[in-house]
Amino acid sequence: MSEAPIKGWNHTPDVPLQVSPLFQWPLRPLEVLKWIWQSWFLISERLIIVGIACASYYWFQPPLAEMQMLEIGWVSQLYVRNLALMTAVAGGLHLYFYTFTKQGQRLRFDPRPLMKNGKQFTLGGQIRDNMFWTLVSGVTVWTAYEVLMFWAMANGYAPMLTWAANPVWFVALFFLIPIWESFYFYWIHRLLHVPFFYKHVHALHHRNINVGPWSGLSMHPIEHVIFLGSVLIHWFVAAHPVHILYHLQYYTLTAATTHTGFEGLLVKDQNRLRLGTFHHQMHHRYFECNYGSLEIPWDISRWNRGRECADQRTAKPNVCKVIQKQRHVAASSTATLSINLTPASHAAANNRASGFARSNSDKSPPSRNSR
Repeated sequence: MSEAPIKGWNHTPDVPLQVSPLFQWPLRPLEVLKWIWQSWFLISERLIIVGIACASYYWFQPPLAEMQMLEIGWVSQLYVRNLALMTAVAGGLHLYFYTFTKQGQRLRFDPRPLMKNGKQFTLGGQIRDNMFWTLVSGVTVWTAYEVLMFWAMANGYAPMLTWAANPVWFVALFFLIPIWESFYFYWIHRLLHVPFFYKHVHALHHRNINVGPWSGLSMHPIEHVIFLGSVLIHWFVAAHPVHILYHLQYYTLTAATTHTGFEGLLVKDQNRLRLGTFHHQMHHRYFECNYGSLEIPWDISRWNRGRECADQRTAKPNVCKVIQKQRHVAASSTATLSINLTPASHAAANNRASGFARSNSDKSPPSRNSR
């Protein structure tokens, strides 16, 4: 943890933020092995979700033969299972971190409380809004994709992979799915920030300037269709049903964990389970930066190196100061944390964040100058 977090933040992680060494040159094999070990083994989101996917398949999955025909029985079984999973993960994290505040403010990025009321939210409050869009739309679209893929596999329309046929590829696919997710997510995310799509679709997700576990899958139904559409690659890339479960559970359940608002889960004052990322937390506050994930460093590419306050004559002094300060924290040899802000967009983000903070006037939010 940084000794002196940026003004306006409760906690900032050690910087520079580390991206996957898989895509850095020259390749450093020991760093790659260390990244894989930390991302997958010990206690990690990915290993936990592999376990959930296997448990879902062996104990809560109808036989593939039953899925040749679309029937309400097995479709309902998938929906109830997914509803229970999302409620357990997002609800459990919310209860732990926000209702019972078991970790207090330790490792929490944004010091402000979640928004209890607000006209911009469906049902008048952030948590109610997030739960509604997550459970009503998100879980429904998630289940619909499972139904489509399992029906296609059962009828031979999608290629099927088995352990007996190719055990190496069977295992490798678990490691490759997160890389595909990172590639796919970056490009659809950039698409969703095109003004038309942002206004009519993605803005619903960005109601959450400060995020909580229910915020991750709180999206417009069209965005759910686009976001979870990555699983359609398995119409061409052979997979086993357990890979389909893992693929979609990885997308949906880590949406909750990465939007927790905390860097990790503390056990005996040690961060034992990495959760949210400061990289994406900044995206929710500043909107026009950090479109990807840390798996593939798309945000340091030539398309998104970040624009300085080029015209400081028209920019408010505090805006340039904030951008420079954020850049200082993000600085590294590869600019692992990209800030792509114009003065106007940063000011707009400040206005929205200030409105958010004013609605929580019982707390003392950071000053506008600090954002």
